[in-house]
Amino acid sequence: MNPTPLSIELSMLEEALEHPIFKKIGKIADDLGLECYVIGGYVRDYLLKRTFKYDIDIVTLGNAIELAESLSQSLEGTPKVSVFKNYGTAMLKHNELEIEFVGARKESYTSSSRKPSVTSGTLEDDQNRRDFTINAMALCLNANRFGEFIDPFEGQKHLAEGVIITPLEPEVTFSDDPLRMLRAIRFAAQLNFSIHPRTLEAIASQRERLEIVSKERIVVELNKILLTDKPSIGLGLLEKTKLLELIMPELTALKGIDEIEGMTHKDNFWHTLEVVDNLAAESQDLWLRWAALLHDIGKAPTKRFDESTGFTFHGHEFVGSKMVYKLFKRLKLPLNDSMKFVQKMVLMSSRPIVISEQFVTDSAVRRLVFDAGDHIDDLMLLCEADITTKNPNKQRRYKDNFKRVRAKIKEVEERDRVRNFQPPVDGSEIMQLFDLKPGKEIGLLKEAIKEAILEGVIANNYDEAKSFMLTKAAEMGLKPVRDA
Repeated sequence: MNPTPLSIELSMLEEALEHPIFKKIGKIADDLGLECYVIGGYVRDYLLKRTFKYDIDIVTLGNAIELAESLSQSLEGTPKVSVFKNYGTAMLKHNELEIEFVGARKESYTSSSRKPSVTSGTLEDDQNRRDFTINAMALCLNANRFGEFIDPFEGQKHLAEGVIITPLEPEVTFSDDPLRMLRAIRFAAQLNFSIHPRTLEAIASQRERLEIVSKERIVVELNKILLTDKPSIGLGLLEKTKLLELIMPELTALKGIDEIEGMTHKDNFWHTLEVVDNLAAESQDLWLRWAALLHDIGKAPTKRFDESTGFTFHGHEFVGSKMVYKLFKRLKLPLNDSMKFVQKMVLMSSRPIVISEQFVTDSAVRRLVFDAGDHIDDLMLLCEADITTKNPNKQRRYKDNFKRVRAKIKEVEERDRVRNFQPPVDGSEIMQLFDLKPGKEIGLLKEAIKEAILEGVIANNYDEAKSFMLTKAAEMGLKPVRDA
């Protein structure tokens, strides 16, 4: 890691505050007799030259709600102010801006909650309570000190060094609010920073405190880690600090390589992290990245050793797809179509691989496309990401095999149209033709038509499907009551 050195010049700080909203806030603060600062993520991201939205945190020595309401009155359209009286904070949205106001405060915590008791404090008190030094930098907005840079914990230096450090003792910081442990790892992953060794040790020592953090807040951080350019950075840190085994023991169960009678298997945990990185290079889809993360979780419970074949993981896709539901439910992830998509990807994760290693038949590809439906392209991306061999010859062969599968998918799709397949002869027509009520005969005939099309016995068109259906119905002893 070689971060670009940072140097902060007055002109640069003036550019950071060039949006007219900053001078407007500063003037209103002056009129109210308040000290006022922009602090935290806006300052950090500006100095890093990261692409950022105008998501602005304002801290004031005094009544933050009054400041927010006064600003609202001065803006076109008088945007609504959302007030949180219990915390003394307020927030408003105006055009591209989202501004949160908070009074400078001191915080004290109990061991059973990450919600602090809050009292008014100084700017120094407020900066002390910040999670990391790079999030504690502030710029003054008052006219007589406009643009003054306040950096009590060398956040600028730590930005230049690319390191995550807590302002106070890390054990205290993480014990007070254990969510900060996940935030440290998430920032390290997003910014490609390292975590200071002392801070990293404190995360490991305080990891049990994570139990007081809600599953919803944990998942927010996990999703942000998964959406980074290289998720393995954050996931690897979660494993190193042993947070991951508290959050997803299904994943850490994949760690390690067993050896029996000279036979081994690959470490499926680190393989999984490679797959996630490969997938992340091709897709921004959060749920497809979740599928990559969980695609092998069924291997730990299905691992067996056979003297003739070595280690096997028979049925791990099916077992893994069932585990997805339990994991999503435990972490309070959405139990909706997103979860079903991840289940489907895990269940089918080996299908294209099996096809690619054999002669690519039309019927096998038709079934693959039929079962995957609109997610066939996602499935192929996942399977291609699963190529992690370091042997260049094997890698080239596997990729060439998948090219053949993709070509066959395109050919079969154009000819047979089996994606989101609907039988050319529907159930209502069958009932009318044979004067049948809803029952198993209808299902048997529709299933027979589907199988015949997927196997290539008939083409996917009405005439061939109806002719086949009549023959099949006759075999079942059914006779049309009207002309076919």
